[in-house]
Amino acid sequence: MLTKAMIMAAGVGSRLEPLSSVVPKPLVPLVNIPSMDILVNHLVKNGITDIIANTYHKADFIKEHYKEHDFGINIKFITEETLSGTAGGVKKCQSFFDRNQDFIVMSGDGLSDIDIEKAYSSHKKSGAIATIIVKEVEHKDVYMYGIIVPDEKGYVDSFQEKPSVNEAKSNLANTGIYIFNYRIFDYIPENTFYDFAKNVFPSIFAKQEKINTYIHKGYWTDIGSISQYKQSNKDIIDGKVSSIVPNVVCSTSGKYVYGENFKKSLNCKLIGNNVIGNNCELKDNCTVKNSVIWDNVTISEGVTIENSIVLPNITVNKSLSDEILSDKNQREKQPV
Repeated sequence: MLTKAMIMAAGVGSRLEPLSSVVPKPLVPLVNIPSMDILVNHLVKNGITDIIANTYHKADFIKEHYKEHDFGINIKFITEETLSGTAGGVKKCQSFFDRNQDFIVMSGDGLSDIDIEKAYSSHKKSGAIATIIVKEVEHKDVYMYGIIVPDEKGYVDSFQEKPSVNEAKSNLANTGIYIFNYRIFDYIPENTFYDFAKNVFPSIFAKQEKINTYIHKGYWTDIGSISQYKQSNKDIIDGKVSSIVPNVVCSTSGKYVYGENFKKSLNCKLIGNNVIGNNCELKDNCTVKNSVIWDNVTISEGVTIENSIVLPNITVNKSLSDEILSDKNQREKQPV
């Protein structure tokens, strides 16, 4: 079995602003749980005993969080002074891994329920230096992803970076989850901005080495946008992500997850799928519909929150629709 993993946690998360201005991207909560915590728990359940993560944006927030929360495994961190790309970040963690040992690399803002043991079995059988975990996406959406084109034996034949629907030769998206042999470090120079898709994989092809693919049949998404953040919360509540099973309250008007010290008036309404954080209060005649409410939020009497995100430490006195409300009381329109 695999025992060591790297989590890529250095991203700035600009497309998740203003959420990522409050906490670093890997700690943005899904159903009140930091997304990287969900990933760490999943790795532990799959036999991983040692994890290293590279950090950059709000690095101290991440390191402090894992000092305060014990997952029963060894977690180490490096802090990048400047971003060095997906492969460059892995290179900086080389000393953490053992020669002749395989390891898995996952993104700190990814959400999946991948069976790591099955993926690793495919990797070992392939004899390849690398295995890319891929996921079938709808053909109409291929333009959003790096597309992998496999040959008849499951090895990578070619890559297509966000091809048009008409030009796509496959609907297998690169999830950014990789299993590598230690020899992968031979293809990554030190102290150089380097990317797997643009630099490492072409170099492997040039040496006529094989790259394996493993098709993940379960859930996967990259929580890289506000719309996907909302969708991921909904998917978890709907039970579509087997790696996390939250305590969901079901009613005739919908489903919701709530945190500690939640206070709700009897005549307020929760409609659709909602997440309510810790120390939140919903006062008389307020309505929350298909929204995510972070910690320490009070929703005042008669206020309606619909398809919105309320960031922490706010008293909401006016109704919101398709908006994000920050602690500076500024609103930013977001697509549904």
